[in-house]
Amino acid sequence: MCGIAGFWGVAGESMRLAALARAMGEAIAHRGPDGRDEFVLADVGLALAHRRLAIIDITEAGRQPMTSAAGRWTIAFNGEIYNYRKLRAELERARGDIAWRGHSDTETLLEAIEEWGLVDALGRCDGMFAFAAWDRAEQRLILARDRLGEKPLYYGNMPDGSLLFASELRALYQHPSWRGALDRDALGLLMHYNTIPAPHSIWQGIYKLPPAHWLEVRERKPGPPQAYWKLSDAIAAGAPSRAAEPGDAGAWVDRLEGVLGEVIEQEMISDVPLGAFLSGGIDSSLIVAMMQKRASRPVKTFTIGFREDSFDEARYAREVAKHLGTEHHELYLTGADALAVVPHLPDIFDEPFADSSQVPTYLVSRFAREHVTVALSGDAGDELFSGYTRYHVGDGFWRRAQGIPYPLRRMLSAGIACVPPRFWDGLGKALGPACPQLLRVSPGDKFARIARMLRERSPAGFYDELISHWKDPSVLVPGSRLPALDLVEATARGAGSDIEYMMAHDTLAYLPNDILVKVDRAAMAVSLETRAPFVDRRLVEFAWTVPMAHKVRDGKGKWLMRELLARHVPRALFERPKQGFAVPMSGWLRGPLRAWAEELLSPQALAASGLFEAAPIRRKWDEHQKGLGQWHYYLWDVLMFQAWFQRNRTHIS
Repeated sequence: MCGIAGFWGVAGESMRLAALARAMGEAIAHRGPDGRDEFVLADVGLALAHRRLAIIDITEAGRQPMTSAAGRWTIAFNGEIYNYRKLRAELERARGDIAWRGHSDTETLLEAIEEWGLVDALGRCDGMFAFAAWDRAEQRLILARDRLGEKPLYYGNMPDGSLLFASELRALYQHPSWRGALDRDALGLLMHYNTIPAPHSIWQGIYKLPPAHWLEVRERKPGPPQAYWKLSDAIAAGAPSRAAEPGDAGAWVDRLEGVLGEVIEQEMISDVPLGAFLSGGIDSSLIVAMMQKRASRPVKTFTIGFREDSFDEARYAREVAKHLGTEHHELYLTGADALAVVPHLPDIFDEPFADSSQVPTYLVSRFAREHVTVALSGDAGDELFSGYTRYHVGDGFWRRAQGIPYPLRRMLSAGIACVPPRFWDGLGKALGPACPQLLRVSPGDKFARIARMLRERSPAGFYDELISHWKDPSVLVPGSRLPALDLVEATARGAGSDIEYMMAHDTLAYLPNDILVKVDRAAMAVSLETRAPFVDRRLVEFAWTVPMAHKVRDGKGKWLMRELLARHVPRALFERPKQGFAVPMSGWLRGPLRAWAEELLSPQALAASGLFEAAPIRRKWDEHQKGLGQWHYYLWDVLMFQAWFQRNRTHIS
């Protein structure tokens, strides 16, 4: 895991270009504190910068930027190729003895590109990565990104024609050609989804390379991104298996254990200390159980807990760790500990990002980094094996709603909407334990969302309403429009059932743009490498062969994962309602964060960017403070942009 940056501009003096590349690399030094180097072609005007977090082959033989043995390719690589040993063996069979300089996966990738060509080599690689590679033979630059988007890569041309690229935006600001203008549409996306989906970024003309894509740059002009892998192909290939009779359940559990075991065995390869996050939930518990089965010593596991019982899962993790015999590390935090992180979020996340679970994710990463350099996580289990409650509740709601004539649905929607949210909140408190589990938290907000969902005509519109925050961002960001996520929709529509539509949608949108961004930025801020076995191509493709009957039973998802985990951990330790990884943001905005938020949401502060219409934001803020609504999710979107804007307004041209 590392950080990369660079540019392709006009020819210049070598030392000056190297100094510019070095400055870009220094801006992302947290991604690679173990070393740095630059590659410069002065006559071309090209420079690659690399910051190294040494994980595999921590000797000088793993130093980057690295050039292939034949001298054609030079690469700045960020990530891990988990099957690099297998690829090395294939290369040796194809070419005979190879004089390897070391045992790094980067060197393996370079020789794979030399032997098989770029696209074929990418198709053979299992891992997480983003890289920039210079092809001397064809005088072209290649940018590429892993299949599910674990590793970030930004790029764009400046007005003078210079092409800039980097793992994080902050590196681009160091180049003298940088000119920045905020993108209203991207801000609208942030308000709608609490993150900015690829290929968009907060800056006009700066793009995120989409996952599973590569692009070619010739004469400083990037061509269109090209896919080397498609989730739609995996969905189509698995369709006959999903449609067939479910078959023997035990055999499916065996298959999951085999695929997951192979992936985890490869992801445990490291030349530095390695551990895992453990929340006590199904996903992380299964990862740790499979790791412990393959480890020669107790796996180091990490959990943070909060004093507020409703947000604390540490006790469950402790029980799982005890059963598995891990070397468990636990840290209990106060609200003050979490609150202390909030002012630093704009720096940690680099681009505006508003998933409030970013706070505990950063805290557990910081805690783990005190003991290890690599940590495995359970991310993506929900998307692949139908784990989110919203899938099952949403599917049932949508099927029932379709049975109601649309005019009647609109009337029902209007009736629910006219009841103040505080009524539903009060009713939820009055019912106490008798209130359905789903409605125990912020029932007023949920009934307001139900009213809006009843007005939708299509599954796509329904699901967008279910997962979005500000329904019409143009109300608070005048002049903005919501760009269509065409690739996401085209793939998701071909998935089959409504639940499969939601899973495919999240795999292409929520997972890479929210979950994986959150983990990457939080972990890399403290120089911690994270690995997510469920994001591996082999798990993704396998998951799309599994019949829904083996994913969902009795209204609960992840059935296959539960059955496999039960082979290693007693059910009593993990069978409980899904809790999530959250913080009590609603109360914080009425209490310890109120003054901080009030300053950022003042009419003067909102007017400073020239982007917001203050009235709808102030209305949500006032209602939240008076208990007339639970609007913390909506307000957090605005607050995270405002905090980011205050830190980065100097980069606006």
